[in-house]
Amino acid sequence: MNKLLFWSITVALAGFLFGFDTVVISGADKKLQALWGSSDAFHGIVVMSMALWGTVIGAMFGGIPTDKLGRKKTLIWIGLFYFVSAVGSAMANDPYVFAVFRFLGGLGVGASTIAAPAYVSEIAPAKDRGRLVALYQFNIVLGILIAFISNFFLRNIGDNAWRWMIGVEAIPAFIYTIMVFTVPRSPRWLFVNGHEEEAAATLKLINPNEDIDNLLANIREQESEHAATEENIFMKKYRFPLILAFLIAFFNQFSGINAFLYYAPRIFEEAGLGESTAFLSSIGIGVTNLIFTLLGVFLIDRLGRRQLMYFGSVGYIISLSLVAMAFFLNWGGLSVPLFLFIFIGAHAIGQGAVIWVFISEIFPNHLRSSGQAFGCSTHWILAAIIPSLMPMVMGAIGPAPVFAFFAFMMVLQLLFVHYMMPETKGKSLEELSAALTAAETEAAS
Repeated sequence: MNKLLFWSITVALAGFLFGFDTVVISGADKKLQALWGSSDAFHGIVVMSMALWGTVIGAMFGGIPTDKLGRKKTLIWIGLFYFVSAVGSAMANDPYVFAVFRFLGGLGVGASTIAAPAYVSEIAPAKDRGRLVALYQFNIVLGILIAFISNFFLRNIGDNAWRWMIGVEAIPAFIYTIMVFTVPRSPRWLFVNGHEEEAAATLKLINPNEDIDNLLANIREQESEHAATEENIFMKKYRFPLILAFLIAFFNQFSGINAFLYYAPRIFEEAGLGESTAFLSSIGIGVTNLIFTLLGVFLIDRLGRRQLMYFGSVGYIISLSLVAMAFFLNWGGLSVPLFLFIFIGAHAIGQGAVIWVFISEIFPNHLRSSGQAFGCSTHWILAAIIPSLMPMVMGAIGPAPVFAFFAFMMVLQLLFVHYMMPETKGKSLEELSAALTAAETEAAS
């Protein structure tokens, strides 16, 4: 395995912990509500979604350590947060202590969505950047699958099964933290922060055959354009990439993906499946997610980001409409799991494969972390709000109108892809920055 691939996989393991941490709570969902006698509102907002509110804070402010401390040091701290969160949550004896430790893990998730894709995008050659950054998403879905499998096998080991479900995350968190010490610092971060010799040495390690002097000249030229002014992502010249980051994150969550992953067993039971069958169906969702994410990783540098978003949008519309009809017409049986498998496949090959790659590509080097923080914050604020409301909304109006609404939102996503989304494959980060800034300048003139 070459150094570039090893470093990319190591950093992408932050995504494994992200996926595991996000979904592992689904196995403890009803047990925790019964244990602490929580109302639907308290259970949804405090117990189930506190990690997501931590993720919001981590996403909003994770760009600060990613810029100040560097990508590598931030990734190390993320591993420590995951470890402490897993141990603390597993040992909690009341919902408030549990929520605090879950919040801490959420900080790690939010910061990882900035630091990990930024790091990999900055070490990857343009021709391989899509698939290498998409390894982060692959690890997310691998973590989701392992969490579903782990929950299935631990579900009947006693009253404290939920503690084992959540606490087992400490093992991969410890391994990841040790491994991330072995990666070098990001060459583009080093260059922007005045460590040009170390940046050049790292770039030579990554790709000895590349014209390093020409690449450094391109980076230097871009940075010199911004050196005289204190720039931020809210300046008019960066309005177009800012809108792109907002909309791709907005539509990601209005597909209903996080709401579904958090409450998969509950949704399957609403469809008439027994508890064991619901857990097994959740594992099927994880397998489907993994297979189609692998396909997305394979295709993202071949077909491009935009083409995958077309596939995903159409798949979303079909599958979510079918799920809504199944609940409206009480089709029962395995129809809902089957349609949701299609939904997961559409997500994995489309939004799932594209979002973290796309957001990490569209901002210039000196604003990448703050731009990603904006896009990730949009993603995670919605990812906190929507699952928080799911128990109440599902109880009040039922699942059919909810899935019909998500299907309508995906029609709007299809329009966004067709009319606004640019293709970013095969272009250097510096070329993309120049092109997207020029696009906004032309639109304004």
